[in-house]
Amino acid sequence: MSNQTNQKPSNKETLINPNSLHNTHVKLLAFDFNSLTHFQSPSSSHDPNLFYRKGIPISRVQVFGVVVTRDLKPEKFLRFSIDDGTGCIQCILWLNQLTSAYFSRRCPSDVRSIAQMANIHSIRAQIGFDVRVRGRVSGFRGLVQITVDDVVVERDPNCQILHWLECINLSRKCYDVQSCKK
Repeated sequence: MSNQTNQKPSNKETLINPNSLHNTHVKLLAFDFNSLTHFQSPSSSHDPNLFYRKGIPISRVQVFGVVVTRDLKPEKFLRFSIDDGTGCIQCILWLNQLTSAYFSRRCPSDVRSIAQMANIHSIRAQIGFDVRVRGRVSGFRGLVQITVDDVVVERDPNCQILHWLECINLSRKCYDVQSCKK
């Protein structure tokens, strides 16, 4: 057996590339999410809106909490907020796929499927429900929010504490390590 298979990788080899979090659903608590800093770069055609957590670019997040507000504008959007005990996170779920010019270039059957899923997600986000939300970090009127990709209702009461523990563990062992080693 080779000695190389028994050797631990050096600290340099185990570090994750900071840019690797850019398109990953980063698990965050509300206090961490709300502290993201926004940098708008007109020169970047790939992603003009960048959000950073301690110097690391983040574009997607996963959060968990109780739906505490809900504002539905039929066939336009659902704006809701979730509270995880550390703060509230604003979320926007777009429901205008069938009328938006953005989707006019896409295959009509794909757009109908996307619109159906958005409607299903809007039904799931009811006040008082524990939900897991994944989506893209975006800004509106100077505030950070989530443009929702999906909503999952959690019925297991242990999911919230598990999410908290995962966020703390990932923060200590992954996210903060990257910002320190930069």
